[in-house]
Amino acid sequence: METLKQLLKNTEKTTFKRKEILEIADENSIPHGDVWKLLREMNNVSRGCYSFGQANKPVTKAKQPAAVLQNVSSIVNEDCYIPDKNRTYVKWGNHSSLVKIIESKMFYPIYIQGMSGNGKSFMVEQACAQTKSEYIRVQISPETDEDDLIGGFRLINGETVFHKGPVVKAMESGAILLIDEIDRSTNKILCLQGVLEGKPIMIKKTGEVITPSHGFNVIATGNSKGRGSEDGRYSAAAIIDDAFLERFVAVIDQEYPSPAQEAKILNLHANAFDVDDSDFIQSLIGWANVIRKTFENDGVDDVISTRRLCHIVKTYSIFNDRMKSIEMCINRFDDDTRQAFLDLYSKIDVNVDYTLEDPSTWPADVQSQ
Repeated sequence: METLKQLLKNTEKTTFKRKEILEIADENSIPHGDVWKLLREMNNVSRGCYSFGQANKPVTKAKQPAAVLQNVSSIVNEDCYIPDKNRTYVKWGNHSSLVKIIESKMFYPIYIQGMSGNGKSFMVEQACAQTKSEYIRVQISPETDEDDLIGGFRLINGETVFHKGPVVKAMESGAILLIDEIDRSTNKILCLQGVLEGKPIMIKKTGEVITPSHGFNVIATGNSKGRGSEDGRYSAAAIIDDAFLERFVAVIDQEYPSPAQEAKILNLHANAFDVDDSDFIQSLIGWANVIRKTFENDGVDDVISTRRLCHIVKTYSIFNDRMKSIEMCINRFDDDTRQAFLDLYSKIDVNVDYTLEDPSTWPADVQSQ
């Protein structure tokens, strides 16, 4: 190997190709093994080229600072607020229990289940109004995903901004998070499992860790208990994962208000809309309760909710016509159900001077329809 090294240094060249070194070794009967040993000592200046001089250091680019999203920031809107007290609200049912839970400031996630229109969401809002607790409401649909709940990047005024979702805002503010119609969700909502444990969560898109503030709590509402709707009335109600449901401490069953409670609710609505007809309100309450009992016995396919009764009172304030107000507000039902409901009301309200069985008794504007 030393002989080969000396032969190369005696030439005028400073850089050799590997092929040239092998040719010199062959001319001088030097084994190729010495060639490979020598190549390991020489400096590889480029592909297939070697030199005895100082190695050519590879060109290194100036170290660039780590890539940083210069225009990424986090924004928080004032979406958490203390609701105003509603003068038509009546404290009934589970209101006092809900107030105790909110006043405790304890993390105590609860699920409120009940039929549509019986005041579940309204009760949560007004319990927050009474306790002066910040509140934020999230409406769930099958399209709701982690980006909607936790947050995601948005392009605002030409800048990429991470917009915190309602869940993160509620956690930071120590607010009540109302997840409305949670049984309309898909498995995308499983991103909230950590939130439902009351522990800090990490925003995957920014690496920020969010620690729940004191007073933060989650209240969910649904028309089912997370098992879907067996009778098909709530076709969008989904089956919710058991592991998700297990994170709720308690479930509250919300029934319809009693006739006395419903009378208070409708009278307050009547006052709000300047309706002075207590007989009409009493007839509506009796009518709705008969329908509900019939529904429980599978006698009819639909039911009249408290919300629907409030709609009728509001409509009556415009038209001042009992049957017209009822008919307009129950037209959403199928024809057979609608006619059965109207027929029942005509038998309950003695002040109604026409019936479905005898069209000749209908007012002229009704006959012309």
